Amino acid sequence: QVQLVESGGGLVKAGGSLRLSCSASGRTLSSYAVGWFRQAPGKEHEFVVVINWTGGSTYYADSVKGRFTISRDNAKNTVYLQMNSLKPEDTAVYYCAAGLIFGLRVGEYEYWGQGTQVTVSS
Repeated sequence: QVQLVESGGGLVKAGGSLRLSCSASGRTLSSYAVGWFRQAPGKEHEFVVVINWTGGSTYYADSVKGRFTISRDNAKNTVYLQMNSLKPEDTAVYYCAAGLIFGLRVGEYEYWGQGTQVTVSS
């Protein structure tokens, strides 16, 4: 079992930055790909970005490409999401998830965190 906890969310003005963290306990995170998803009110989960187990491969949704950067520190069992140039449409609950597949879909991930709220004001 892997337990995931997100942190770093908050309220920020448009154009600002936040760094989210996804910390794991239980089993090591280094064996898993880690994805970030987000869910805005009334909408489905939206894929944001994924990183493979080594950190050598990443894939970003077009909506965040060039603004968000994912990274991981396997020694700390943590994955980070640096979010720059935030827009009001980035407002959502952000979830990290771990899975054995470098996936883009919700169903491809076995473990999920509880989410952290990101609110971007205009």
